[in-house]
Amino acid sequence: MIIGKVIGNVWATRKEEGLSGMKLMVVRRIDACTNEELETLVAVDFIGAGIGERVLVATGSSARNAGAITDAPVDATIVGIIDEVEVREGV
Repeated sequence: MIIGKVIGNVWATRKEEGLSGMKLMVVRRIDACTNEELETLVAVDFIGAGIGERVLVATGSSARNAGAITDAPVDATIVGIIDEVEVREGV
């Protein structure tokens, strides 16, 4: 899974039929140890994440399983909203 921060929405009036009704969010990946902001990706959101929230993102086939999506071209899904991250260095 990926830790990220929701930074925006994606609106697409014309899209693949399998994506109809899905909320698409722009997520910036964050390094859990350094808080460095990395690349961005688009993820389907079924849990109601908002802009500014830190989230867990599943990718690949796990992304399709998380939302029971079988016929849509999805490779990233928001699966959780993060309350806190604790990293112990040197462990």
